[in-house]
Amino acid sequence: METIRNVENQNPFAVKRPVRNTAVRKPLRGLENRVKNIQVKTSFKEKSQIITAKENVKDLKLAKTKVKAKEALANVIELQESLPVIDVLITIEIPKNVENIDAEDGENPQLVSPYINEIYAYLRNLEIIFPIKLHHLDCQPEVTGKMRGVLVDWLVQVHLRFHLLQETLYMTISILDRFLQSDKVKRSQLQCAGVTAMFIASKYEEMYAPDISDFVYITDSTYSKVDILKMEKIILRSLDFNLSKPLPLHFLRRNSKAGNVDATIHALAKYLLELTLPEYDMAHYLPSALAAASLYLSLRLLSDTPWSETLTFYSGYSEERILPVVKKLCKIVKESETIKLQAIRMKYSSSKLFKVSTLPQLKSSLITEFANSAKN
Repeated sequence: METIRNVENQNPFAVKRPVRNTAVRKPLRGLENRVKNIQVKTSFKEKSQIITAKENVKDLKLAKTKVKAKEALANVIELQESLPVIDVLITIEIPKNVENIDAEDGENPQLVSPYINEIYAYLRNLEIIFPIKLHHLDCQPEVTGKMRGVLVDWLVQVHLRFHLLQETLYMTISILDRFLQSDKVKRSQLQCAGVTAMFIASKYEEMYAPDISDFVYITDSTYSKVDILKMEKIILRSLDFNLSKPLPLHFLRRNSKAGNVDATIHALAKYLLELTLPEYDMAHYLPSALAAASLYLSLRLLSDTPWSETLTFYSGYSEERILPVVKKLCKIVKESETIKLQAIRMKYSSSKLFKVSTLPQLKSSLITEFANSAKN
């Protein structure tokens, strides 16, 4: 998983230079000298009170999280028909017929192999707490799914021009959708919401995020710095500053490791996964479901590798449960050549990404068969 991420981020996906050159931000010097000699005297009694207070705060936060999770699970049960591939509970103990894909990672502390299954179990529950509802733009009087698709296609191009990480793009769309399903946005402010979502995601994910002036420039000065900063406040308040929703890419990397796939299969799965971003009808699916469907289809197209017990365990989805999403994905692939939104297809026609968007397998009978059987 970590190896795949390192390879991705060492090879920038952009084929053009950034729109503007930005100054490299350096850490403030001398700050550590101002604080390192400060001492605070605290009595044992006061220290005990502080520790007790911290424990109470932790207990309160944990209680609130559990309540929120229960409420979210109740909502998910009501939406079973719209989210057919949800798999809420996963086991952490590895069955005997499943390969331990982390067995050789014990010497690398960065891979946190003793805790990795618990981490992904947590992510699977966390994605349910922050769902995107089916038809989440119904609350918008002016914004439509088609407008959202055009905006996402443009954001993909901006992402390329700024040489940003893959995580930044997925977080941008996640922030945008969560905001649009809760707050009404005027049509004239939709692009501002999009660039602001990327501005927030960049500061969260990037080591050196683009300056706010770069986002003003990329909109041809349609929005000022003040406009973007004002929108940033609105979005963060709307999301209650909860930005850490699991991304499909997190699950795809884990699944690719479980399947022991090569770089081409992983790249094709990323392309298929990214094709879902502009699609309004795919926005409500769980990130883990989209990741599993993308890898499943990539394996079917490029190899004879079956959807094994190991892949079922680590992805959380059996072949039977993931097929409805796979069929919808095939429908998107079949339409990708004729639609006007071509940013993602052009991006993955690059040799750095193995030109996976031009593979003849994407026109195979399997794609046509699955696409024709997809339910609307």
